Amino acid sequence: MKARRNKKQVPSFRKLLKTSKVKLENKLKNKQFKQQSSLKKYRKEQRKLRQAVKDAVSKNPIPLEDPKKIRPVKRLEEEEKEEEEALPLDMMDEDDLQLMKDLGQRASFLTRDLSSSEPVHAKKRKHERIIDKYEKTPRTLQTAPEKELIHLLPIKDKSGIIPQTREKPVIASNKDEEDQEDLELEEEITEEPVRELTIEEHLTERKKKLQAKKMHIAALASAILSDPESNIKKLKELRSLLMEQDPDVAVTVRKLVIISLMELFKDITPSYKIRPLTEAEKSTKIRKETQKLREFEEGLVSQYKFYLENLEQMVKDWKQRKLKKSNVVSLKAYKGLAEVAVKSLCELLVALPHFNFHNNIIVLIVPLMNDVSKSISEMCCEAVKKLFKQDKLGHASLGVIKVISGFVKGRNYEVRPEMLKTFLCLRIKEVEVKKDTEDINKPKKFMTFKEKRKNLSRMQRKWKKAEEKLERELREAEASESTEKKLKLHTETLNIVFVTYFRILKKAQRSPLLPAVLEGLAKFAHLINVEFFDDLLVVLHTLIESGDLNYQESLHCVQTAFHILSGQGDVLNIDPMKFYTHLYRTLFKLHAGATNEGVEIVLQCLDVMLTKRRKQVSQQRALAFIKRLCTLALQVLPNSSIGILATARTLMHTFPKTDLLLDNDSQGSGVFLPELDEPEYCNAQNTALWELHALRRHYHPIVQRFAAHLIAGAPSEGSEALKPELSRRSAVELFENYSMAAMTFNPPVEFSNSKRKDKVLQGESFLNEDLNQLIKKHFSEVAIQSSLDFTKYLRASLK
Repeated sequence: MKARRNKKQVPSFRKLLKTSKVKLENKLKNKQFKQQSSLKKYRKEQRKLRQAVKDAVSKNPIPLEDPKKIRPVKRLEEEEKEEEEALPLDMMDEDDLQLMKDLGQRASFLTRDLSSSEPVHAKKRKHERIIDKYEKTPRTLQTAPEKELIHLLPIKDKSGIIPQTREKPVIASNKDEEDQEDLELEEEITEEPVRELTIEEHLTERKKKLQAKKMHIAALASAILSDPESNIKKLKELRSLLMEQDPDVAVTVRKLVIISLMELFKDITPSYKIRPLTEAEKSTKIRKETQKLREFEEGLVSQYKFYLENLEQMVKDWKQRKLKKSNVVSLKAYKGLAEVAVKSLCELLVALPHFNFHNNIIVLIVPLMNDVSKSISEMCCEAVKKLFKQDKLGHASLGVIKVISGFVKGRNYEVRPEMLKTFLCLRIKEVEVKKDTEDINKPKKFMTFKEKRKNLSRMQRKWKKAEEKLERELREAEASESTEKKLKLHTETLNIVFVTYFRILKKAQRSPLLPAVLEGLAKFAHLINVEFFDDLLVVLHTLIESGDLNYQESLHCVQTAFHILSGQGDVLNIDPMKFYTHLYRTLFKLHAGATNEGVEIVLQCLDVMLTKRRKQVSQQRALAFIKRLCTLALQVLPNSSIGILATARTLMHTFPKTDLLLDNDSQGSGVFLPELDEPEYCNAQNTALWELHALRRHYHPIVQRFAAHLIAGAPSEGSEALKPELSRRSAVELFENYSMAAMTFNPPVEFSNSKRKDKVLQGESFLNEDLNQLIKKHFSEVAIQSSLDFTKYLRASLK
């Protein structure tokens, strides 16, 4: 048997070389950073040392406590032995003595903060000893010491601890003088008293500072816009203003910089994605123009990345609500900064879907769609809707849908319904179908060399080659994506959407997300695979019968079921009589008030159920629905009445034999049963549309016109025919056009502007002359006091 081949690939020499270069660069950077930090630390220690030496005190240290009073007897004996073995200074070697002198000159213990009670090597020692206690005791410092002394490490012998001091050697150095001058200048500056400003002066000063900052931001932004490639470094200077430290104008300046940078990136960003350069591209020699363009692209990408990180940090600070050490921005200002940051992220999400870090912006925006703050949630949802509407190819939409689906699943479907309502804005009208239909319309492929040589002559091969080259150049010039790629992206997007919908239908049927799910299924139902139709219809009918849904949700279920059956479901032999019965029974539950809830969905359902399925609908069913719709038109608002009457007109045209409802004579046996819930058996053929005569006297002129039109038999010509602006519009369009949501009468009432001014009648001129005389007669008579007797009138009426 053959030996199994090792699948692990050996790294190439180029990769090893690249890795080693990266490591060397990192090591060099770390080394430089350590040198800088150690140099800073050394300078700081030297400054502290000079200050401590200057203020040192020539005073005997505080005597220590007698350790023998505290320690036990055994430990005392051991320490006495150790003290006996300890050697005096004159017995030490020259090297050790020199080392002790060097340590004394360094005086390392003076470099730390004298007010701190923590020992230098607290982490290394497990137990605290007498020397540590001695070090912890604070030293009282004098303002003017007689001599400059250095306190050395103490010496321990049999008699106890002997403190050691030494005079400071005077070393003249220019550096010490400069530091001393700096310290004196600082003292002089701090000694000057700061005058307190009044509120008016403070506001004036703030206004001046803010104006100066605005001018600075405007100058930087205009310079970048005028020549982005040359002034790309000024982006860093502008971005540094995001860390403004002046507490008076910090919040305002940061907001202005955020908006300015957002607009700048929208303007100077190229229309392509910038990729990192390879090692081979970096090593090759290029022209100055190309090098300038590369530097511009690298600087733009790096600054854009840092800008997004700053925005993310602002949102995190607001979420965590932790005050920073700088204390420049208050906790109350965090929300305002976060809102501006989120607004900028939303703008960049919509404006730059092709540029770098777009997926990072999506990951930031999607959780904010479910934020507790309503303003931020609505802002993010609107941005996602806008992205879905303008995304023609579908690549950006697919990225957002993936993140939303994972977020909804991770939160166990406890999210805002607005997140799922954004799916309704997806621009998906067709997806990939089965393979047998794909084979019919195969994409055009170019011939291979062998096929050309076998089937074509030499001249034909030459022409074919030129033709294929021209086609390739045309495709590149158009820069249009192929239909196959677009369909593939749309199919993948819709699969994720349906997986999310079906999970909610299966696991969270009582969730507030159900209306959004049903509405989405109603829109994309014609794109569902036929294999799921039976199960989906059963689930929808179970939801309706459960009684857990409100009226609008049940209408969405009916709408979804008929969208399924009107698309690919035409091939299925299913009679959805249960859904017809449900809609017929619940039509009178429509809201008759100002909200008009459900009317638009009912009009859409009737169009799908009756008009588009005219061949599967019986005449009895059509008659019953027309009669119930005309009855419903009596109790709703005018725009709803117009939409319902327009639907009745469409049904009368679709089913011509329904004109018998305009005749008073009964057709067939039976009596009309309006209370019966079954449209097939309510005997609607034995009634008439008397409601139209009531609607003919409606106060709305368009309702009157539709009622008169239907009474005349809905003619297409003649005096009773409708105008084109009414007849060519659908019921839903008429419902929206004549809406009274703006609290105005639609159409507006026309005022009569007569030129002749009528004589205004006042007072008694309104009354008749005979009536005036009768009134005067009664007022002139004297009232006669008499008892009122109503019994005689009662007896007379009884007789």
